[in-house]
Amino acid sequence: MPNIDPRTVVLLAGVMSSFMALIMFSLNLRYPPSIKGLGEWGVALLLVAAGSTLAFGLGTLPSFASITLPRIFFPTGLFLGYVGAQRFFGQTPRIWPWVFLIALTVAVQTWFTYGAPDFAARLRLSGVLAVCLFVAFANLVRKQGLTSFARVLTMGVLVSMCGIVAMRLVTALIWPAGTDIYDTSAHHLVYLSALSVFILLLSVSMVLLAAERLHTEMAYLASHDSLTNALTRRQMNEVCSMELERSQRRGHSLALLIMDLDHFKAVNDTHGHQRGDRVLVDFVNRVNDLLRRPDQLARFGGEEFVALLPETTLEEALGVAERIRAACALPSAEPACTVSIGVTTNRMANDSADTLIARADSAMYKAKTKGRNRVETA
Repeated sequence: MPNIDPRTVVLLAGVMSSFMALIMFSLNLRYPPSIKGLGEWGVALLLVAAGSTLAFGLGTLPSFASITLPRIFFPTGLFLGYVGAQRFFGQTPRIWPWVFLIALTVAVQTWFTYGAPDFAARLRLSGVLAVCLFVAFANLVRKQGLTSFARVLTMGVLVSMCGIVAMRLVTALIWPAGTDIYDTSAHHLVYLSALSVFILLLSVSMVLLAAERLHTEMAYLASHDSLTNALTRRQMNEVCSMELERSQRRGHSLALLIMDLDHFKAVNDTHGHQRGDRVLVDFVNRVNDLLRRPDQLARFGGEEFVALLPETTLEEALGVAERIRAACALPSAEPACTVSIGVTTNRMANDSADTLIARADSAMYKAKTKGRNRVETA
């Protein structure tokens, strides 16, 4: 272990962080804007790289550049990593308490650099601040649920980094802390080497988190209509087939509603397609407010929608359909648009998703021919 050059370890940490920062910035440019926090992660890694590079120049660069600036860059980088994680998970970061804590720590460290030089004091201060940030970061990830490899890896890395820094604080109380970051004692070399490796692992876990989120969003877009967020026709066919099989196996009733907005073309022709889109979104919102959690709503195309109601009898389905029809007839901020609804339920063991949809479609056209704004069964 004493054969390891601590300067080389610090420099390698900076080089690896700079490469991972470039990767993170590239992902930030290419990934959808809905995936937030990647920019902060990129800047965080860049600050770690800059701090490591400046620290490498200890002894050749002025103390402000090789000691003070790294003491600013390292905690700021870790803090930005935490802020990026908050934005990534959809939370609003609380910035100022942490900014105050970091500024106070840096100010005291500056005193122990120039006023009363004491490397051990600087080490303890930076260690305590890092532990606080690691704990906050790890707690944030824990609250999101450890439901994927990326989250488990991130949690494990953060806990490990917290443990590494805590152990260094303990060893600083037992053995001499040295005079600077390039102390060649075995325990300090272990600390530097482990921390450098785990910085790389943390950046890798961030990339995995981003890739996991992208996969989730792509899967959602593939199964949901981009305008209304209702299921797509293909996804509804799959869901309907699975739910129908389950209902047939258990001998339960399942209902299917096909809904078509009346005179929707006139809305587009009179008010424009943007207002027509808002009518569709308003319709989906009203229907979703009336459906249960297990129910599914899909857009089959244009102004036609399908609702799948598991564990529902024909009588119950008619009640739901009437409530939907009445809700659509209520005034709204968008142009009024009534709805015609066809309702059916599974009847025979050989019923398929296609036969259910065909029957409900037939009932919907019956409602159209009888004057629209009504509910019919088949």
